[in-house]
Amino acid sequence: MRVGPDARHHLTYCGNVHASNGWKDVFANLRETTLELKRRLAPDRAFGVGLRLSAAEAEDLLIDDRLQGLRDLLERQGLYLFTIIGFPYGAFHHQRVKEQVFAPDWTTEARRAYTLRLVAILAALLPEGVEGSISTVPISYKAWSQRWNREGYDCAVMQLVAVVENLAILQQMTGKRIHLDLEPEPGGTLSNTGDVVRFFEGWLLPRGGHALAKRLGIAVPEAEAKLLEHVRICLDACHLAVAYEEPEAAIARLEGVGIQIGKIQLSSALKVSLPTDLAERRRTGEDLGPLAEPIYLHQVMARMKGGFQRYFPDLPQALLDLTNDRAQEWRIHFHVPLFAESYERFLSTQAETRRLLELWLKRPFSQHLEIETYTWEVLPAALKQGLVSALEQEYRWVLGVLAGDPLAQEARMR
Repeated sequence: MRVGPDARHHLTYCGNVHASNGWKDVFANLRETTLELKRRLAPDRAFGVGLRLSAAEAEDLLIDDRLQGLRDLLERQGLYLFTIIGFPYGAFHHQRVKEQVFAPDWTTEARRAYTLRLVAILAALLPEGVEGSISTVPISYKAWSQRWNREGYDCAVMQLVAVVENLAILQQMTGKRIHLDLEPEPGGTLSNTGDVVRFFEGWLLPRGGHALAKRLGIAVPEAEAKLLEHVRICLDACHLAVAYEEPEAAIARLEGVGIQIGKIQLSSALKVSLPTDLAERRRTGEDLGPLAEPIYLHQVMARMKGGFQRYFPDLPQALLDLTNDRAQEWRIHFHVPLFAESYERFLSTQAETRRLLELWLKRPFSQHLEIETYTWEVLPAALKQGLVSALEQEYRWVLGVLAGDPLAQEARMR
C-alpha cells in the first residue's frame, strides 16, 4: 500500500514468511493470505506485494503463460508487485537453512542467473511509475569469504556488473527502474554499513566502473553512476540493531559516499540483558535454549564491558559463553514480531526499529518498506498465532508509528 507524507512510498510484507513449494503455492499464498490482509487493511486501495521466489519457482514461473496468470491475478484483485526478496535461493522453511541461506553467493553463475530471472519477472509485473527492488545476499558468508583472494572479489564484482548491465539496458528501453539491494547481515561478507562502504569504494566502483564502461560503451564516471543507481542497500532493522549500529549514523555513512537505500526491512531482534548473578545467568540460558532451533541462523552480538562487541556465529555457540561476566547484553538475530516490545523475560529492539521509521518519516530515504518477521513457526508456543492475524498486527504497528502515535495504532485502524 502507499504510505508516507506524500503517499509516493510503498509498504508490504515479505513473502519469505510463506512456506511455498512451487509456483502454485505462490498463487495460493496471494489468494489466501495477501487478499485477506488487503480486505482487513486496505479494502478500497491497491495493496502492495513483496514476493519471495526460490530459484526453482522463478524458473517455473517463466514457463508457458504462468507469468500472465500472475499478472491477471494481481490486476483482478487490486494487488501490485514492487519488490522481490532474492536472498534465499532454495527452501526456506521446514528444513535446515542456517549459513546455506548465503549460497550460492555472488561469485557464482547460479546467483547471477537466478537474479536475472527475478529481474525478468519484476520487469513484466511492475506498474508504470513505480520503481522495483530485489534484495539479495551481502556478497557471501564471511566465514567463506575469508578464504577469498583478489580473484574472488573480482568475480563477485563481475557478476554484479553483468546484472547492472541488464538493469541499465532495461531502464533505457522501457523506462522501468529496478535496483539490486545488497542486504548487510552480521556474519555476511558485508556485516554492517562500514563493510558496505569499503566494498563499494574498494571494489565495486573502481573495478566495476571500468568493466561496466567497457560493456556499455560509456565513460567510467557514467558507469559508476549507473552502479550507484542500480546497486543499493537493503537496510534491515533487525540486522542493524544486532550490529549495534545507530540508524542515524548508518544512514549518514552510506549517503556520505553516494550509496542509496533501496529498501528498508522492518522487524525486531531479541535483546537480552545479562544478569550479574551466575545462577540468574544460567536460568537465562535455560530460557534461551528453546530458541536455539535447527532451521535458521541466529547470530549473536554481545556488548562487553569496555564498550566493544563480541560476535558469535549462532546462538548455541553464544550459550557456551554465557558465564563470561564481561558480557552485559546480547542482541540475537531472531526476527521477533514488531508489535511486542518484550517476550517474557526478554526485550526486543522495537525501540530501535521505531527510531528508524521516525527518521524515515522526517525524510523518506527509501521508496520501499517491507515487514520481514518470518520466524512465526519457530517462535515459542506462547507467541504463536494465526499468520494473517499476526501480519495484521505487524501492519497496524507500522502504520501507527507512521501516523505518529504507536500506542494508538489499533484504535486508528478500527
